[in-house]
Amino acid sequence: MREANVVCRQQGCGNVVAASRGRLVEKGRIGVRLYGRCRGTESSIRQCGIRRGPGFCNGGYYHHVTCSESVRLVNGSGLCSGRVEVKSNQSWASVCEADFDQQDAELVCRDVGCGAPAALQGGLYGGGGGQTWDKEFQCKGNESLLLDCDTSDRKNNTCLPGNAVGLTCSEPDDVRLVGGVSRCAGGVERYDQGEWRTVGTDDWDDVASVVCRQLGCGSTVSVPPGKTTRGVGFICSGSESSLRECWRMDDLRPGLTVICSDLLVQPDIFLTDSMGGVFRGHQGPEMFRGYNFTITCSTQPQYPGGSFLLTFTGSNRTQTQPAVNHSAAFLFPAADDSHQGNYSCVYDNYVFSHNFSSESELLPLTITASPLPAFIIRHVVVLLILLTTITTSYLYYKVKTFTQMLQVI
Repeated sequence: MREANVVCRQQGCGNVVAASRGRLVEKGRIGVRLYGRCRGTESSIRQCGIRRGPGFCNGGYYHHVTCSESVRLVNGSGLCSGRVEVKSNQSWASVCEADFDQQDAELVCRDVGCGAPAALQGGLYGGGGGQTWDKEFQCKGNESLLLDCDTSDRKNNTCLPGNAVGLTCSEPDDVRLVGGVSRCAGGVERYDQGEWRTVGTDDWDDVASVVCRQLGCGSTVSVPPGKTTRGVGFICSGSESSLRECWRMDDLRPGLTVICSDLLVQPDIFLTDSMGGVFRGHQGPEMFRGYNFTITCSTQPQYPGGSFLLTFTGSNRTQTQPAVNHSAAFLFPAADDSHQGNYSCVYDNYVFSHNFSSESELLPLTITASPLPAFIIRHVVVLLILLTTITTSYLYYKVKTFTQMLQVI
């Protein structure tokens, strides 16, 4: 993919949107062989160190690169982040933050083949020392490209240094794992040309690492035997942030199945009691001293079995119980100050010949004084209200009776 970046730069185009490799259509066609790898910063493909291969390139490969034509992201950490630049009079100009909004960002992310905007901030990827775009974009959202949007003259003719807009787009939602009960395990598919297609490769480990990273599923744990179906081939180095940064092959490869480390969903943790001793405080649940309480751990029904480990930051003690119907309850009699602290549930399970675990969010618990004074006050108030009601009714009855007696006389 670094070579593709150099090609787009040399042609005066934007970012790489797609890159693929396939067999030469014409036999006997002379090809240029590229030795070594580009760093990605070169201005010309010749700076990568190339020479024409000897003889004919029969049975060799060609590279097909698609670049974004009028917009690019530069100085970012990947294809989906960087300083926004647009093409103006055959040169590239950075865009001032004041001339760019969320709707403009959505168009740019779509144009460079990425997902929805995740961050938009001036100076995020450098100030941009060259030319500055002198118009304000007024996109409506139905345009195909950023330069299809209407523009108006900038109200302020200057763009302060460091205000060149930086944009981070999410990775495209074009990869999924199918055939399993977890989103982090299964056969790899990629949305390509309007349909989901099986992903295949001969270099399983590197491609699997990229897939797990793109899905936010941690690292690769296992690459079991793939599908019998063959799929669109990919070649990765293993360091890419998404599959679209790898080389796509035109020929088919054995289907890839992946198991990632974040296989288990995050478990839930919650606190209950049967005596009314728990209430919601500013920092989380609070429990009255001396009351019983229960902490319950649960998880979605992905796999049978497993166990829950309840950890407590207030001390080194932990408790473990087997998962029954995908949950476990930990009982605590007579709450006292030693129970105050942060609790979490860790769900462990052995599946696919590997141990997996997932930890819940922290549950902070505060132990407060006995509710007896509040209990007494509450009941006194109830009694006073009741007494007032009875007294009012009695007086009303007496006045009504006296009035009726006067009318008879």
